Formats: sequence, structure tokens, C-alpha cells
Amino acid sequence: MQTENAYAMRLMDRPEFSSKPQPLTFSPKTLVTTAAQAMNERNFGSVMVVDPDDRVLGVVTERDILRKVVARKADATSLTLEDIMTRDPRVARETDEVIDWLRIMSNERFRRLPVVDEDERIKAVFTQGDFVSYTWPDLIYQAKELAKASVGRNYPIWLIGGGIMLYSILMVIVVSAM
Repeated sequence: MQTENAYAMRLMDRPEFSSKPQPLTFSPKTLVTTAAQAMNERNFGSVMVVDPDDRVLGVVTERDILRKVVARKADATSLTLEDIMTRDPRVARETDEVIDWLRIMSNERFRRLPVVDEDERIKAVFTQGDFVSYTWPDLIYQAKELAKASVGRNYPIWLIGGGIMLYSILMVIVVSAM
């Protein structure tokens, strides 16, 4: 069984933290088309809008572009990121606990979490997928325990079924030996 300590992990301690690609960052005055092209080229679902010191001002996601540009038939060649960004997004520190942000993201229903260092400079972007990978081992453990409990609870049925199967196999062997 996993212990409480297993959940005491900082964002920066996650294996993917050091291997994550650098976040895609742009200034607020960047054209939406420029950011969208970069997102497409790098297969990123979002860009971080930052100040000159790489501090997060906002986030622009594929969904923002779809809803605030495409659906409104707005001109993406004249809109800037500051026109469509989600301002002042939730930002985690790299030393924050994973489990805390797992709960916050789930409760507040957002999909991308900018992670900053002690100087509030962008270091990484965690996604819901990163948190699924964190919970996956626990889900496997719970499924295994549920299966064990189910077998244990139905032990007499398993015993009877096993006996019938063993009897059937022995009868096939005896009949074919004759």
C-alpha cells in the first residue's frame, strides 16, 4: 500500500520536470498568427505570455484561439496575444507539492499549469496528462486491491468452479486413456 509520504513530492521532483521541453513563450504584443504557427510547428497546446523577465502574464491555449478568434471570425493577423489571453493564470512554484496542484487543477477545471522558480520565471508547463501519469501507479494499485478483495469475497465460488474445472480435466484424461 502506498504511504502518505508517497504523495509528498514536489513538482520539480517529478521525472518529467527536467525533461520537459522549454515552454513556448511570447510577449503580449505578439500576433496570434505568429503564436499559432509556433504552436503548430512544435505541437504545443498553449503558449505562455511573459514579460521581459519571463514572468507569466497570461496563457493562450488552442481553445482560446478557437473560441476567441475562429468562432468569432476575428482577424488573427491583427489580434495580439494580450487580446485573447487568460490573464493572471494560476501559477505554481517548482517546490510546490504535486498532490496540491492535482486537486486544484481538478477542482478549478484548468488544463495547463505554468511552473515558476523562486524568482517567478517560467520553468515548465505541467498539463493534466502529467498529473495522470502521477496517479497511474496508484490507480493500478487500487485495481489490484479491488480484484483481490473480489476474489477473496467470492472464495467459495472460486473453489467450486476450480473443483469443477479440475474434475472436468481429469475426466477428459481418464476417458481418453481408455
